[in-house]
Amino acid sequence: MHVIDAPRSRVSFTGEWLTAAVLLVGTVLVGLLIVRELRVAPAAAGSTEPVSSSATAVPADAVSVPTLMVGGAHEIKVGDRAADALGQLGTSVTLVNQTLERGPIGTREIRSYQLGGTRFIMVFEPFERQGEPRVAAIYLQ
Repeated sequence: MHVIDAPRSRVSFTGEWLTAAVLLVGTVLVGLLIVRELRVAPAAAGSTEPVSSSATAVPADAVSVPTLMVGGAHEIKVGDRAADALGQLGTSVTLVNQTLERGPIGTREIRSYQLGGTRFIMVFEPFERQGEPRVAAIYLQ
């Protein structure tokens, strides 16, 4: 009686080299992506573009709030349409300053208002490309 062993399956020599080559190429690609990110990030951080004017338009002592009550009955919230928010402002609200700047998605408008002894700042900008301006932030001072 002869006993015949079943052939054992083994990854071929070509398959091993192919797997090693794929892993090597993947490692090189990941390394290139990391190097590219490291080269781009410091260049953006050290760019010579002017400092955003929102830093000067919104003072450091201003406090961000999610909602603003105007005239007792009118409420303006972050996320409201700019046209609706401006319509809520009464005649007793005085525009003190207005600044326009370029935001990441579109034009950002920063308006400072005075109502009695309270000064507040509203920031309007679109939340999506080609979108209408909305209240992005409200600050009390």
